[in-house]
Order: sequence, then structure tokens, then C-alpha cells
Amino acid sequence: MDRFADSDALPGWFVVLPDCADAAPVGAALRRCAVREVSHSSGRPWLLGRWDDGALTVGAAGPSRVAVLGEHAVAAGELSAVAGRLRSVADCDGPAGSFAGSFHLVASVGGRVRVQGSVTGLRPVFHARVGDAVVAGDRADVLARLLGARIDERQLAVRLLNSFALHPVAGQPVWHGVQVLPGGHFLLLDGDGRERQAPFWSPPEPVVPMAEGAARLREALGAAVAARVRGRRLVSCDLGGLDSTSVCCLAAGGSARVVAYTADGRDPMSDDATWARRTVAGLDGVEHHVLAGDEVPLVYDGLGEADDLFDEPCPAVVHRGGWLVIPRSAAARGSRLHLTGFGGDELLAGSPAHLHALLRSRPRVAWQRVRGFAAQRPWSYRQTLRQLRDGSPYRAWLARVAEQLTAVPPPEDTPTLDWGMPPRLPPWASPDAVAAVRDVIRDAARTAEPLAATRGQHVELEAMRSTSRMVRQLGQMAARFGVSLAAPYYDDRVVEAGLAVRPQDRVTPWRYKPLIVEAMRGVVPEESLARHTKDEGSHDVEAGLRENRAELLALCEDSRLARLGLVDADALREVCRRPLPPSLQFDALYRTVACELWLRTLRGAAAVPS
Repeated sequence: MDRFADSDALPGWFVVLPDCADAAPVGAALRRCAVREVSHSSGRPWLLGRWDDGALTVGAAGPSRVAVLGEHAVAAGELSAVAGRLRSVADCDGPAGSFAGSFHLVASVGGRVRVQGSVTGLRPVFHARVGDAVVAGDRADVLARLLGARIDERQLAVRLLNSFALHPVAGQPVWHGVQVLPGGHFLLLDGDGRERQAPFWSPPEPVVPMAEGAARLREALGAAVAARVRGRRLVSCDLGGLDSTSVCCLAAGGSARVVAYTADGRDPMSDDATWARRTVAGLDGVEHHVLAGDEVPLVYDGLGEADDLFDEPCPAVVHRGGWLVIPRSAAARGSRLHLTGFGGDELLAGSPAHLHALLRSRPRVAWQRVRGFAAQRPWSYRQTLRQLRDGSPYRAWLARVAEQLTAVPPPEDTPTLDWGMPPRLPPWASPDAVAAVRDVIRDAARTAEPLAATRGQHVELEAMRSTSRMVRQLGQMAARFGVSLAAPYYDDRVVEAGLAVRPQDRVTPWRYKPLIVEAMRGVVPEESLARHTKDEGSHDVEAGLRENRAELLALCEDSRLARLGLVDADALREVCRRPLPPSLQFDALYRTVACELWLRTLRGAAAVPS
């Protein structure tokens, strides 16, 4: 705890303390750099940290306290009424499930403390035993600094996988002694130093028909946007694909002035700007700015300027300059809230993996969809039949993943009907890194349970949890300009509304995101609902790799990853000298670069070879 002062440079954070004397040393360490504090009814410190004005709302009644921290519209009086009804922390289930927005909920009742985040992990809860007390917080590195913890090199090696959607391995902290709460669970801290985890959420049964589901989604997404926009004079929005278009149009229905931004791509086939102009023409009073493609930095531009302090490697850092163009412009325009469509793809596109379960309940419908996807993608007929017939549990699939880490990547015609696409380690991963990742996955496979009963819901939830971790970090980047980055599709209520719709209604090869199309009728201009394309950005990636080859090669010199024995610097250097081979996904290099940059930005708290 003596080194906690090193966290002065960290962006916003908070730590939750139990209501006990054993937490006093932690509270004393936190007070040296925390600028805000809220106490238990006992007078002991409860919440300490740094958060924005308006982010925290606290309600109190007698000895009970309830706090909501994040993006929400919950009033103190409402929370005080909730606190007055609490007899135990279990009584928080109802209120927590009714609030719109994205937030952490913390309650202190009768000497016990409940802490929970969001089901997708956008609002994570980390916890660690510091001295004789278990404490929780929203940043793993803050807890690591309290512990004086070292980097967990095995978990860092896992971050080299070319896909980080691999439950339950994905998202585990890269610090010894720090753990993360599973999504949909709350952490219970007792006054005697004990901790317990319990679920507060499970995926809904996907049984709601399209018409009813579209109405529910419209209501949930509208409430999510309203909770953030309410009371503001000006907000900004992304205006690109159908997901961000829907959010922008909902915001335009409120009283705030809406400033929309579209980044035009260098790819001559890019059509985001064309569709965005059509949308704005059908709305009243939306101010629209189109950023020309040559104004947006390429992937890998400015790698030497990346100095963001994350609590884990951030793959988005490779396109940091490009990501920040719009938030920086929005901040200059006066926006303090920027709405995005992040999360829409994972929730709304509809995973074909749903067809595995649908084949057993609605075989005729399932076979129609399978044939459509197989012709459209196209899929290997033999592999399609194999995946449909395979009834292996998730643990068996995960065990197979461990054995295939260095195998040739699956061909492009591989169907997506399994528990996921098996990830690979890059060819520059060292034998020690391969062995470490294999051991981690094997250990997890012994007891792992999928995120949902069916492959389709599991794949969708896993994708949400994987990408939400990156969006959380993008929000930390944007916060440096004074802008809050909001992603309403990751809100618990919105996720519930989307997952509850029958797969036969929302998973189809013949319509693009039918659920959001039906939900937004009357909100989004009708012409914009006809869009069935999405800019995918590979053109800019290839150009960025070519233009920034020297910067990538410089990272190979005196590589921190190589010092840790996780990569072969010579092998990595050879790959960076020429275009990536077709068998190697861009994502593989992204993740290695992200890990390398993260190690270089660490200060004092981690014991990294220097």
C-alpha cells in the first residue's frame, strides 16, 4: 500500500470498502490520493476514489445506504426510498433491475456490502484481499497497486490470442492477487472479512415474437438514451451504421441539440457518409459533420504517442488516433456526452450458432436458414453437417481449443455453428507462452460452464463481454478530452430485450438486423432502415501497416514481451517487415502490439524487467 501514491496519474476510479475495522489501513492508503469519499452509516469509509460530478447518486435511510455510479438518471430521493425498504442486500435485486443506464450499484445494509456491475462487463467489479480485508473496485490496477502486485505473465500470454472472446479465460486480470467478478454476479462483503459471490442475472428465454420484442427493444433503447441525454443542452453521436443511426435518431427526439459525426473511409467502397447524409435529411435540426478519410489517422499511426494508463492491454490502442478523431472533435464542439452504436453488432446481427438448437425444435425453419447461410458465406457442406450433429458440451470444446493453439487457422469457409471460433496464438509466440496459455485453458476447461444454455446465446454474450472491455478502454481515452463515451446497447435492460426475441425471428441470412429495423420504424427515417451494408475497414488497416512499418519494427527492438520470454522478437520482426500472410489475421498483430505498448506505459506498480 506504500506505493499507492503512484496512482495519482490514473483516470477515474473507485474502491468499495467493507464496514469493518480491518479495512482501516486500506482506507488510510486510499485517502492519500482519493478526492471523494462516502461513508457507511457507521462512519467508516465506504466509497473512495475519483469520479465525475453527477456520476454518483447516494440514497440513505437509517443505517442503509445505496449508491449508483455511472450513466443513469436515478435521483437521490428515489434511492433513499429504496434504502428505506432494504432489510438485506438481497432486496436490491428489484430496484437494480429497474434502472435504465449503465452503472455500478453498491449497497451497505446491516454491516454487509453488495457490489455489482453490468452483465456485459462494461462496468466490471474487481476484488482482492488487501491485508485482512477484501475490497472491490472498478479498476484492476488500483487494487494491484494497493497490493504491490506483480504482473501475472500467464494471463498476459493469454492476451496474445488472436481472439479474446474465450470464456472464462478472457478478461481475467493480468495482476497476481486480483480477481474479476463474473458478469451477472454481485459480490457480498461481510463485516468479518469474508466474501461471497452470487448471481443476480441470467439470460432470458428467447421466446418473445418479433413484434413484441421490437416494441420492448425500442422502449429499452429509448430509455437508455434518455437516461443519458436528459437535462443536457448538447450531445454528440456517431452516425455510421444502422446501430449508431438508431441511437442518434432516438437522441434527436429529445430536447438536446444533437451533433452527429461520420468518419468517411479511404476505401472507395465505403458508404457510411452517403447513408448518414440521407438520415440527416430526414431529421429535424441535427448538425452533421463528415470527416474526410484523409483526416483520420491510419491504424498504427502515432504508436509512440500512446500513453494511456489502462489496467490491461487494449487492442484498440493500435488505432488510437483514428478512434479519437471524433471524440476530440465533439469535445471541441462543446459536447460532454458522446453516444455510440458499440454493442449493436453483437446483440442485433444474430449468431448463426442459434441454428444448432433451432434444428432440434424447429427443424424445417433451421434447415432453411442453414442452407441460406451456407450459400451466402459460403460454408463447407461437410463442416456444416459436422457442427450441426456435434452435441459436445462447452467443456469439451474448450479442451479442444487448448490443443489447437498453434494449428493452422480454420479456413474461411468454416461455419459458425459451434461454441465459437477456436482462437490461435501467433507464430511469434514463444514455446513458454504456448505452454502457459494451454495450461490456463486446460485448467478452465475442467469446470467451465457456458454463458447460456444454447450455443447462440453463449456466442452473443461472449462477444458482448469481449468487445465491451475494449469499449470501456475507449471511454477512458475519450475521458481525457472531458467526454463521456456512452454505449447504450451494452445496458442490461437493452441486452435483455434483444436476447429475449426468438432466434427464428432475428437470425436470418435474408435480412440485415431485422430486430432493430422493426424496433426503429417511425424513429429512423424509412429510407435509412433499408441499409444492409456495413463498412469493415480492412482497406485502412492494410494502408496503416504499410505506412507505419518502421514504427512496428521499432517495437521489436528491446521488446518487453521478449524480455518476459513470451515472444520471439526475431520472428515478430520478420513478420513486420512485409505484408501479413493471408493465414494471419490483423487481430493477431493488434494484440501483440497492444501488450507491448501496455508494458511500456506501466509505472512503478508492476515489477517488469527494465
